[in-house]
Amino acid sequence: MAKTTKKKATLSGLIVRGGVLLLGGYLVVGMIFNQVEISAKKQQLETLQQQLENQQAQNDELSRVLESGSDEELIERVARDKLGYAKPNERVFVDITGK
Repeated sequence: MAKTTKKKATLSGLIVRGGVLLLGGYLVVGMIFNQVEISAKKQQLETLQQQLENQQAQNDELSRVLESGSDEELIERVARDKLGYAKPNERVFVDITGK
């Protein structure tokens, strides 16, 4: 009888150890996936912060332009730079070399 009790105890111990091992493996894998996700989110945050800085610089530049010039100068500058307009009989040369 003692032998069957010992086998049951050994079998129970193996099951408990196996369960603990599986639980530990699950937790380790979960932590690894969380660390990868945290790293990706940090990279995304850095990208968004850089975009924010660029947008703030652009907003500052636009504010400076609005405060420094008249409305006609601003309209002309936007028409030339952003929309590609030119005055009548004016030749516009575009540098396509990318330098």
